[in-house]
Amino acid sequence: MLAIELSEEKAQPVVSIRTTTKLELLPQVIGESYMKIMSYLQEFGEKPVCAPFTAYHNLDMQNLDVEMGFPIARLLPEKDDIKARELPPGKVVSSIYKGPYSGMEQPYNEMFKWIEENGYTSTGIYFEYYFNSPQEVPESELLTKIVMPLI
Repeated sequence: MLAIELSEEKAQPVVSIRTTTKLELLPQVIGESYMKIMSYLQEFGEKPVCAPFTAYHNLDMQNLDVEMGFPIARLLPEKDDIKARELPPGKVVSSIYKGPYSGMEQPYNEMFKWIEENGYTSTGIYFEYYFNSPQEVPESELLTKIVMPLI
């Protein structure tokens, strides 16, 4: 059984790149975006304040609307396709999933069910925060925090 937590989040400054892609190209798009943003952050002498995220603005696997980014301490100026914004404050449901990315459908479904059973409504945007990567650990050890903002 998945541990699901309801919490109140504060506003969080982020820098991110938003694009559309197909599911099979997603790992490459995420990797390139993170490298570009890290290089940008180094220009300002800034470091992320938390794990990198990918926000899914839809779940259309052939035309995914995704946003890759990093939480930061303060808003920075935008540059090219790197945007600066603040994630709004509010209630979220979250859970930590351990295992391969290919197994994430189950925790998502459990979270959707929890939201419905508890009378909440999701905004329809889903965040995944990656605490490690397949380059660092075996797939079975991957840690991903799934966050679903609520209306």
